[in-house]
Amino acid sequence: MKQDVDNNKQKARLALIMKTSKLRLWFYDPTTRYFCYLSEEGDYEREYNPADFALFFHRDDVDGMRQMIFAICEGKMDEAKANVRSRATKELDCRYYEISFSVVSRGDDGLPTLLMAIQHDVTEEYQRQQKINQLLVRYQTIFNTSLLDMLYYDKNGVLTDLNERAAKTFNVKSREQVLDGRFLLKNSLFFSHIPLNEMTNTLTSSIIDFSDFNLPEYRLEEFGLKGKMYYESTINPIRNEKGELEGVYMSGHDISEMVNSYHRLQNSLKQLQQGTESIKQYIANIDYALSVSGVQLVNYYPHSYTFELINRESKKRLRMSQLRCIRLATPRFRRTVNSALNRMDHLTKRGIVQSIEIEIRDKKGRQIWLLFNMVPMLNEKGEVERYFGTYRDITDVVETEMQLGVEKKKAQETEVLKQAFLTNMSHEIRTPLNNIIGYAGLFTDDHDKADEPFFVDQIKSSTNELLLVVNDILYISRLEANMEEYKQEPVDFASVFEGYCHDGLMAIQPGVQSVIVQPFNKLVVNIDGKHLAKIIQRLCYYSCMMTVRGSITVSCEYHRGELIIRIDDTGNGFTEDVAPHIFDHNFARDENGRLVGSGLDLPIAQLMTKQMGGTIDIQSDFGKGTSVWVSIPCAASVIERKRNL
Repeated sequence: MKQDVDNNKQKARLALIMKTSKLRLWFYDPTTRYFCYLSEEGDYEREYNPADFALFFHRDDVDGMRQMIFAICEGKMDEAKANVRSRATKELDCRYYEISFSVVSRGDDGLPTLLMAIQHDVTEEYQRQQKINQLLVRYQTIFNTSLLDMLYYDKNGVLTDLNERAAKTFNVKSREQVLDGRFLLKNSLFFSHIPLNEMTNTLTSSIIDFSDFNLPEYRLEEFGLKGKMYYESTINPIRNEKGELEGVYMSGHDISEMVNSYHRLQNSLKQLQQGTESIKQYIANIDYALSVSGVQLVNYYPHSYTFELINRESKKRLRMSQLRCIRLATPRFRRTVNSALNRMDHLTKRGIVQSIEIEIRDKKGRQIWLLFNMVPMLNEKGEVERYFGTYRDITDVVETEMQLGVEKKKAQETEVLKQAFLTNMSHEIRTPLNNIIGYAGLFTDDHDKADEPFFVDQIKSSTNELLLVVNDILYISRLEANMEEYKQEPVDFASVFEGYCHDGLMAIQPGVQSVIVQPFNKLVVNIDGKHLAKIIQRLCYYSCMMTVRGSITVSCEYHRGELIIRIDDTGNGFTEDVAPHIFDHNFARDENGRLVGSGLDLPIAQLMTKQMGGTIDIQSDFGKGTSVWVSIPCAASVIERKRNL
């Protein structure tokens, strides 16, 4: 009971002191960044967040006050003082405060954990000082006479006297130098435009460029005056009772340094504002980057074996035991988590960076990956107290890296295939070229005239073979560069299908039967007929070259928005080890090792099919035959089937 009475007395005494001295106390918690006022009764009022607390003060003063608070919290200073205004809609309602900041308590790391501010209402002192300043401005000529340049001209406008300050301002070595009767008011740099008899009390602020007054009567070279001067002056004519001019006093002072300082100050303020804006933008960018990347904070306390996750937005803390941390990881990473925890339990002073896959899945059903970055926090003795760090979701990064690994492998395989293609290409071009050169060389050697037709036939054959290979190499390069244009238009496929097939089956070998199955009277589809014809012709040609007996059957069908072409032959086919590479850039050969056409019919047909949005598949039974399916999506406007099919 006695203690309560004493506390009440202390509160009452504190409230009396605060009220008498026009003081208010408030505190700032750097951890929560909340402010709390001490009421006039000595009790704590409710807490205010930074945004709500800023509403008590003028917005132009809040940033400066925040900078002082942050500097104290970061240990850059121990105390600070700020002059701020209250937020008011009218100037008359505005209050002025002097706030002194100091540290109440510090943490183990030496940084403040609680700040106290003494807020002193100095409104009356400020207003009194303002009135004094106004009086000083109004009567500055009177109060600052001894600090002004003073010059006196007689009634004829001749300079007859000046004080030491004026001599110093205008670089006059001695008073006698200018009091020789030749300095006239009409030659004054400031009032030469005013006739002597019309002089009145006049105040001017002038920017004098001495290079503009180069006439001898100004005598500027004599005093070495150059450049520009900012000058503030007053002219006061003295008249007798009759209004006749008795003399003229001119007072003034050089304000060049003040103006230049002002300009420098403005430039400095501008640079400071730019720097402040850059810092604000930098902080905003960092905060945005953290929020976008989903970075959260984490603590590990080795003395209690506790792991703490901190949500940066909600400030919520989730504590977990070591066992729960280990179980949260997927089985293959539990040993990794255990190893990292053991290192922290042994108080290692090295940072720990570890990527871990956890059991939780994201919205896409993927196993979540987290990247932890932990650093030791030391006390004043240099001992590890805890580990502080961050963690963020890197599932997308890990997935991308895995995909890049797959794509890299594919790219490497593609590069190997391209190298093999280039090697084969050089060989396939060199073979017919060597034949041409060889038979052409026989014409220059001794030979039988009867052999010349044979030489010519061989040269023609090799030339045709070389031309076919080069043309197909150029065409497949054009396809790979996506330079081929595809144009869809309505085509009656039923009327052109057999023609496409006959063009490709012209190379059918003797004894092989060709069969064309076309089940439509009319089939109008929106498709690129030109390139589709090339696909059919090349696949038919390939079957002709590979089939020496039996038959070749070509059929078509339209089903659910897809035009399907099928080619079946009874040729030799190919083995299972060849199947995965049948569409690679390998030059196809027959059973005797000779090129089948240019050898590139299948890769060209596959590229055209894919670029038309379709698919191609091939199946072969070695020694029995091969089947090829081509499916191309297209819309049909007319479908009329034959009745007997």
